[in-house]
Amino acid sequence: MIRFDSNYWAVIIGGSSGFGLATAKKLACHGMNLCIVHRDRRGSMKAIQPHFDAIKEMGVNVLTFNTDALSDEGRSSVVQSLQETLKEAGKVRMILHAVAFGNLKLLTPYVPSESSKTARNRLAEALHVSTVDLDRAVETLWQEGVEDLHGIVTPPLYNNEMMLDKGDFERTLQAMGSNIIEWVQDLHARQLFAKDARVLSLTSEGNTIAWKGYAAVSAAKAVLESVSRAMAVEFAPYGIRSNVIQAGVTDTPALRAIPGSAHIKAKARLRNPMGRLTEPEDVANFIFLLCMDEAAWVNGSLICVDGGERIA
Repeated sequence: MIRFDSNYWAVIIGGSSGFGLATAKKLACHGMNLCIVHRDRRGSMKAIQPHFDAIKEMGVNVLTFNTDALSDEGRSSVVQSLQETLKEAGKVRMILHAVAFGNLKLLTPYVPSESSKTARNRLAEALHVSTVDLDRAVETLWQEGVEDLHGIVTPPLYNNEMMLDKGDFERTLQAMGSNIIEWVQDLHARQLFAKDARVLSLTSEGNTIAWKGYAAVSAAKAVLESVSRAMAVEFAPYGIRSNVIQAGVTDTPALRAIPGSAHIKAKARLRNPMGRLTEPEDVANFIFLLCMDEAAWVNGSLICVDGGERIA
């Protein structure tokens, strides 16, 4: 089995679930020491802590910080503690920004389309059954996982009470767009990066496709991709590579928070050439590859890890 240098560390911002946690497990399995930053309520830690304990049992050094990674105070505290732990020997081989903190409000009140209702009515008429019975059957099958019905099932529910405002945009852009720069600058200023280091971040198909309620996050992804390219150029002389991974639709807590996520998953699974959704482990496996010496020439790229979902 491939083992990383025992002095190598990975910093994972957002490492208690989804892509971040899967990546932590994968890298620890191959000997990478970990600094995991997350933001979770005390009640949630009962389910999260066993994952952290299992990672520690893999024989690597693990630092965990339940703090606000988006604040100057939280970031400074983590970087200071990491510097004291690494001393002269340890170096940061990779930093992954996997923060999912975005506002999912609509831009304007949603008016549901009548197309699905019309389709159900016509189907009920053709089958000589009542619309009530057909609606009940469609909803039952949908809940049981028959995703082919996504076109005629009841449309997603959206909150029409609160619309996206300036503050929502600003917080989302900072959290999921520019915050990574602050982390990279701080680690670089303290000379904590290895001579061959990797900066990785996560985007989604929502960077070019308009999902209802996703406007602020979509804008943040565009910012993230832009600053990643800038870092790829400006930090390259210091041996730091910067790339963005576009994961396919993945059933994570972050996705489930998006209005209409069940419909998004259904469409993605049906059109993916592999016949399934992307899994966090798929992305973690690829991040592992990018951490290897052989991936040193990959810089400034947006790489799709989606089983071909994007092109189908």
